[in-house]
Amino acid sequence: MAERTSAGLLTMMMEPTPAVAMTLPAEVREKLAELELELSEGDITQKGYEKKRGKLLAPYIPQIQGVDPSLQIDNRIQASSQAVIPGSKHNKSRAANTRDERFRSDLHTEAVQAALAKYKERKMPMPSKRRSVLVQSSVEACTPPDTSSASEDEGSLRRQGRLATSTPYQGHGHPAVEHWFNRVIQGSSTSSSASSTSSHPGGRSVTNTTAHAALNANATATALADLMAHTQLGVPVNSRVSSKIQQLLNTLKRPKRPPLREFFLDDFEELLDVQQPDPNQPKPEGQLMSPLEGEPLGVVTNWPPSLPAALQRWGMTQPKSPCLTALDNAGKPVYTLTYGKLWTRCQKLAYTLLNKLSTRNEPLLMPGDRVALVFPNNDPVMFMVAFYGCLLAELVPVPIEVPLTRKDAGSQQIGFLLGSCGVTLALTTDACQKGLPKAQTGEVATFKGWPRLLWFVTDGKHVVKPPKDWHPPMREASNDIAYIEYKTSKEGSTMGITVSHSAMLAHCHALTQACGYTEAETITNVLDFKREAGLWHGVLASVMNRMHVISIPYSLMKVNPLSWIQKVHTYKAQVAVVKSRDMHWSLLAQRDQRDISLSSLRMLIVADGANPWSISSCDAFLNVFQARGLRPEVICPCASTSEAMTVAIRRPPEMGVPPPGKAVLSMGGLSHSVIRVDTEEKLSVLTVQDVGQVMPGALVCVVRVEGTPYLCQTDEVGEICISSGTTGVAYYGLPGMTKNIFETIPVTLSGVPISDRSFTRTSLLGFIGPDSLVFVVGKMDGLMVVSGRRHNADDVVATALAVEPMKFVYRGRIAVFSVSVLRDERIVVVAEQRPDASEEDSFQWMSRVLQAIDSIHQVGVYCLALVPANTLPKAPLGGIHISETKQRFLEGALHPCNVLMCPHTCVTNLPKPRQKQPEVGPASMIVGNLVAGKRIAQACGRDVAQLEDNDQARKFLYIQDVLQWRAQATPDHPLFLVLNAKGTVASTASCLQLHKRAERVAVALMGRLNTGDHVALVYPPGIDLIATFYGCLYAGCVPVTVRPPHPQNLATTLPTVKMIVEVSKSVCILTTQAIMKLLKSKEAAAAVDIKSWPMVLDTDDLPRKKSPQMYKPPTPEMLAYLDFSVSTTGILAGVKMSHAATSALCRSIKLQCELYPSRQIAICLDPYCGLGFALWCLCSVYSGHQSILVPPLELESNASLWLAAVSQYKVRVTFCSYSVMEMCTKGLGSQTEALRLRNVNLSCVRTCMVVAEERPRIALTQSFSKIFKDLGLSPRAVSTTFGCRVNVAICLQGTAGPDPTTVYVDMRALRHDRVRLVERGSPHSLPLMESGKILPGVKVIIANTETKGPLGDSHLGEVWVSSPHNATGYYTVYGEEALHADHFSTKLSFGDTQTVWARTGYLGFLRRTELTDASGERHDALYVVGSLDETLELRGMRYHPIDIETSVIRSHKSIAECAVFTWTNLLVVVVELEGSEQEALDLVALVTNVVLEEHYLIVGVVVVVDPGVIPINSRGEKQRMHLRDGFLADQLDPIYVAYNM
Repeated sequence: MAERTSAGLLTMMMEPTPAVAMTLPAEVREKLAELELELSEGDITQKGYEKKRGKLLAPYIPQIQGVDPSLQIDNRIQASSQAVIPGSKHNKSRAANTRDERFRSDLHTEAVQAALAKYKERKMPMPSKRRSVLVQSSVEACTPPDTSSASEDEGSLRRQGRLATSTPYQGHGHPAVEHWFNRVIQGSSTSSSASSTSSHPGGRSVTNTTAHAALNANATATALADLMAHTQLGVPVNSRVSSKIQQLLNTLKRPKRPPLREFFLDDFEELLDVQQPDPNQPKPEGQLMSPLEGEPLGVVTNWPPSLPAALQRWGMTQPKSPCLTALDNAGKPVYTLTYGKLWTRCQKLAYTLLNKLSTRNEPLLMPGDRVALVFPNNDPVMFMVAFYGCLLAELVPVPIEVPLTRKDAGSQQIGFLLGSCGVTLALTTDACQKGLPKAQTGEVATFKGWPRLLWFVTDGKHVVKPPKDWHPPMREASNDIAYIEYKTSKEGSTMGITVSHSAMLAHCHALTQACGYTEAETITNVLDFKREAGLWHGVLASVMNRMHVISIPYSLMKVNPLSWIQKVHTYKAQVAVVKSRDMHWSLLAQRDQRDISLSSLRMLIVADGANPWSISSCDAFLNVFQARGLRPEVICPCASTSEAMTVAIRRPPEMGVPPPGKAVLSMGGLSHSVIRVDTEEKLSVLTVQDVGQVMPGALVCVVRVEGTPYLCQTDEVGEICISSGTTGVAYYGLPGMTKNIFETIPVTLSGVPISDRSFTRTSLLGFIGPDSLVFVVGKMDGLMVVSGRRHNADDVVATALAVEPMKFVYRGRIAVFSVSVLRDERIVVVAEQRPDASEEDSFQWMSRVLQAIDSIHQVGVYCLALVPANTLPKAPLGGIHISETKQRFLEGALHPCNVLMCPHTCVTNLPKPRQKQPEVGPASMIVGNLVAGKRIAQACGRDVAQLEDNDQARKFLYIQDVLQWRAQATPDHPLFLVLNAKGTVASTASCLQLHKRAERVAVALMGRLNTGDHVALVYPPGIDLIATFYGCLYAGCVPVTVRPPHPQNLATTLPTVKMIVEVSKSVCILTTQAIMKLLKSKEAAAAVDIKSWPMVLDTDDLPRKKSPQMYKPPTPEMLAYLDFSVSTTGILAGVKMSHAATSALCRSIKLQCELYPSRQIAICLDPYCGLGFALWCLCSVYSGHQSILVPPLELESNASLWLAAVSQYKVRVTFCSYSVMEMCTKGLGSQTEALRLRNVNLSCVRTCMVVAEERPRIALTQSFSKIFKDLGLSPRAVSTTFGCRVNVAICLQGTAGPDPTTVYVDMRALRHDRVRLVERGSPHSLPLMESGKILPGVKVIIANTETKGPLGDSHLGEVWVSSPHNATGYYTVYGEEALHADHFSTKLSFGDTQTVWARTGYLGFLRRTELTDASGERHDALYVVGSLDETLELRGMRYHPIDIETSVIRSHKSIAECAVFTWTNLLVVVVELEGSEQEALDLVALVTNVVLEEHYLIVGVVVVVDPGVIPINSRGEKQRMHLRDGFLADQLDPIYVAYNM
């Protein structure tokens, strides 16, 4: 038994005390056993089981008093299902839970329960999940749905309140908690959760208080309110999300991490922390081990020269002797194959294969060819005939599993093996062939990845009798290949292990000697007869010794787990070959054991005795069956692997071997590969039994696992290697791997080979104990190396199963493996959940599993996932296909129903958080740059003063004067043309028409308003908007353009309209009749107070009156219009544009784009703010060119509208937004052919500019260029512009000047505010495209955000701009001018301290290129990296959300869009799921992995939402702050929210 003892805190809860167990009458015990079995086989529901068992036990249970209710696991007592034999060795009854038999150990359960008791009150936030994801919960598990989105979690605050009442920590809990909160806030801007929770001077250490953060509701609320005050988020305090995040912050108590070493690094060399070995860790101290030799292989005089020769001998001399008995599913013998029958049937098959199968008169098979054997596990007879038939015909059998479907787990790999072995023929039975999936032709389908096979049925009617003179060739055993056994590696690839005739014979010889096999013995075999021990004992060694095999199929074991014991009894079998699982199953089914005797057994071979957990099955089995004649010394565990065959086996008692051994080892020691016998009763110990002595004729040693195979010391665990003539020879067709595994040369520490023989690595981890006994503690396949310590997957499984196994997890349906994230292995546990487990229960079970593994193995679990019952990929004989499970996990195809990630506790190798160095002063920066020969980063567009052109408009100071002049000079010149969704002209305006319409508006206003009044223009995109704008200027009013509310979405769009009208202090609203009705409708009243609108005028039918006198502003510095826009950070900002700035802006754009009255440009932009407004309303009037206006909304019904217009009007210059470009790439990507047929041709376009206030989106512009290249779009045409609130047009590609350049920068350096140029494709590289050319009259400089000093070329800093068309300031209600004054008028602290600059709020850098611009100077390129307001400060570094989002979108095909933001100091990732909801939980791990790998950040919360939830503004920018507010106020209706621990 795995003797993991504990203080026994919970033992009395988990099982009746021995006294209680003893008093249960025999019939009650019988009935309990029956119930257990029914439950384990699924014949009864969990509920029914508990009910019936409760009834049975009620009379016998003494009331347990004085036990803390929280310790009473589920307040129910696990009954014993076992009769306890008085006087047996262990007088301890066992709760025989239906749990994976290999991992049974009740003491281990106690250890786990004791470990958990320590943690009992740590509350973790439960993930919230949308109802529809809970498809598989049963009716009882569903609570009535409540109205909020996350009905699973009935208000965490309330639950915390309930909790708090029972905890002893209440009294001193709060002060520490609040003090901790304040610290979180102070530290939140710069540090991640990992760094912010170290204790700080003056404060107590926070660990213990947060561990039991049992706040009552009141404390939470005050703490939260406190938080709100600090973070100025208007989030409702009772919001469920925020309370969960609170719980999460409480749980993230100080993670276990070793103290960081002090070292200095250049800032952006973010080195992952390398785990330094702990100086106190145990180290091996023994001497070097000496290789261990088995006894010599005895010489037998009449030993046959080969296996076929043995078959021939028995077939001729003992034809009536029974060879193999096959059973049906009821356990009845169906057929007994005699040696005579076997011999004749094999001859027939061999003759048929060699002579009767041909293609084009050539024999199909030649000696040495490989043949696949596809036989079901319940037909050993046909398999045996086929196997020996192939040996007789000198063909090489390759036994494989029967492929049941085209998509079996690992079936593709089997196909690869068959292909590489050159298999063309598969042998099978008639029944099996009928059951295989068929193609349309009726032939067996070709499975994915398989070669084309010919299927041959070996039943009697298909084989022919050989002629009298034909005899199969009989040769001595040679080194030719006898058979190939398949094996699946840890990674999931399938290898074929070749076994030679001589090795096969020698192995039979060694087994015969070690097990003392004699002729005509009877052996019961429960194992798979196609491979490993089942094949060696049940097919090969048995024939060698003329033994009689009783083969028990797996399907019979499932129906009747006692069948093998009954057969041992019936046939008086001397030997049985089983796995510990079979022993465990038989313990569950004791109802039929009365008259069974196992006294005939002299050897019970436990084939998986090398699994450390088999000891508990062996002990428990002995405990029960000793009374039925089983002698203790009969149990013989053995160790074997496919490569090395049998390595060691415990000899039967008559051989006079030393008594079996047990070792109680410290798990801590084992994790450092050191053997420490643990005498104290610790929780984390592992008890192992020996697997006996080395095989006869073999030499065994133990070598270090990694690197050179040095011999281990005597107290060190390593990989067991064996050198003997009985091992496999090679991996078929894989010479490199063969050399590593089958031809290892172990060396001493000085590098001297220990022997001239080569060794085979067995992949078993173990050591040689006293009395030369071999001990195995794990397998290489299950080895997980986390931070330099080794853990065995089987051990972790055992711990997980010891946590209330019955209720949640199916027995044995649990997989543990490691995945590599951020250069270390991370442990993942995946289990199948019972369908009747509620969310709450499963979550609690999961959190307890994490705690148990943490206590017992001292290792954190990275991810724990529960999947619905029966969804994990199965291995052929039950069990879980681990590598396939891992593959699905990594591909995001596991579809779990519950996930818990704990990156905060596991990931301890993040780089050190960056400490901000004291900034270098601005003066020394300039000097430094001069010394380094770098120029100051400063650039400007062409000088406006020197550009003489025949610009008539320059004569006028005011744009409205230009319109009046054009109305007189060129009255009929067309200025505007608006298209509708059909592509037809909806309205047009010439100079005169526009002037006339503006006049009418002016007349209507003059009577009602004073000069200088602000007027809100609420119009759909069109000429009305333009005409009323100029009407306002004519009347001396200040226009404010406002996007009209969306009739289908008044609730969110109308408040914005209201807000702009109020903030801009508009005294009047001009609009259309339709919108006027909408503003005053009943629906509008639900969203805003409609009585408080100012005066609303509709301009649809204004009288035609000529205005008496146009208003003339006294100076060009007067306010012309207000430009309002919502920034991506959710701030509504209006800027003031003077008449002078308006004219300067138009002139700059005219010069850059060479705009003249003869030109046409197409504009597909929103006309409400920024450059979109200027291009739509101002530029045509100033320059006189014709603007073709395409409202972006119309593209929703006709995606090709804009491009068709560009083509139709042969436009050379066009403007669009990113959202328009995205609509075109997504909507038209597959329709370019159809567009070409409609004669859409884009070769006329010289520049297509994307109007943006962000970093250029290279991926989008490139895919746009690629898709429409087929329609003649020049790859050089697409470029971007850059503007912001302080200056709406800083850069614009224009028509002259070099093409935009792209550079690649190191993303890690960017986080440290550095620019480091790298080659394309280098790791961590990020492409940045120049944001167009700087406009004429605009000067740009890069300044340090902190010191306001100028920076050098290629340094990252804030972009500052100086130009005549800068806005003059913010227009705000509350007059917070002081805050923002420096945005518009700031000066450098050093250098040129006179120029007045405006701060853009964007980070970027200037870089002098090799190109020359129009004036012949070298061209300076401006690269915009991102908005300062948007950046996230985490771990002392600056992150741009878009970089994290790009990584996340790449991580899974179903992620449509992603947005990230921080709350307190947690990184929250919101992803839109485009697939089915069952994929939602797959994303959690993938998102966490990719952000860790690429950005060294731990994601705190992953929110999965429906497509379209992430709000996007008209420019196509994500509104991350709106999203954050929606998340915290619980308005997103997420599919799933995962809180990473």
